[in-house]
Amino acid sequence: MKTLTERQKVILQAIVREYTETGAAVGSKALAARLPIHVSSATIRNEMASLEEQGYVQKEHMSSGRIPSLAGYRYYVDHLVNNDAVAHADIQLIQNELSGSFNKIDEIIEESANLLSELTSYTAFTLKPEQADARLSGFRLVPLGNRQVMAILVMDSGEVANQTFTIPRSMSSDQLETVVRLINDQLVGLPITEIVDKLRVEIPAKVGQYMQTPEGFLQIFGRVLDQAATERFFVGGRLNLLNFSVNHNPQDLKSLYQLFDTSDDIASVLSPPDNKVQVKIGNEITNDLLKHYSLVTGTYDVGSHGRGMIAVLGPTRMPYSRMIGLVGAFRQELAAKLLDYYRNLDD
Repeated sequence: MKTLTERQKVILQAIVREYTETGAAVGSKALAARLPIHVSSATIRNEMASLEEQGYVQKEHMSSGRIPSLAGYRYYVDHLVNNDAVAHADIQLIQNELSGSFNKIDEIIEESANLLSELTSYTAFTLKPEQADARLSGFRLVPLGNRQVMAILVMDSGEVANQTFTIPRSMSSDQLETVVRLINDQLVGLPITEIVDKLRVEIPAKVGQYMQTPEGFLQIFGRVLDQAATERFFVGGRLNLLNFSVNHNPQDLKSLYQLFDTSDDIASVLSPPDNKVQVKIGNEITNDLLKHYSLVTGTYDVGSHGRGMIAVLGPTRMPYSRMIGLVGAFRQELAAKLLDYYRNLDD
């Protein structure tokens, strides 16, 4: 593709902004009234034809107007987007909603997904900070009756994970209590990576002194540990997808919603940018189900507690300036909230 002239850049920028606002193909007369420079309709038509030839715009059906192509959106985002200042009302709303009382990290991250979807009217994703450096604060078992117990694991990050399981009849309550004490004595205060090593090497033999088959119990403990450490996504505004989806095939929509519920698949789609806001458009997104959408992602940094991520999934015809600005502001406010939460945990 050729390098665009300054006039072509102005025209492409105006086409993208007009189309994302109205959803209607942009004609030369409407464009002439919008441009910051004085250009005749005939000149605009010639420039639009040149932009079409280069692949930045395309005709929509029988209309004489043009709409941006995926390449046109890409050029706009890379070179022409003006990051709109985030409205003070939006900042206030974010701060107010995140100032509530939360009992654990997951509640903050989940509320953030819902709030971001409300602000954008699109589908939003939030990923909690990595928990690789989290340390075990305590482990206990709560009897539920009928040999059912709940294993509860608490991390120093405030993360709480639990899982219910059935204990074998050959295992006494005294044995269980002894094993729980052993785990707390040996593992509390250690980071997850070190606990995993000990579960593989040292702990089985020690637990084996108190029960005949320690493997089953340690598998339960390991699963609860994985639950506490696993990256966890939250999705806000799932139904918003119906408002901007270009494909209303029920099977395709079903596949999309199933994608939202699969952590590994979402993780592959939401590859984190390097401490910046990133825009992926159409087939730049790794999953073919999302080839008609755009994805705006941003990381947020909470120091030693790791980095998390937020993302907004919307149509390719999204107001990129506003979305980039909102994601940028939101990640700063979320990081500030989480840092405050962690400080309170340490007090």
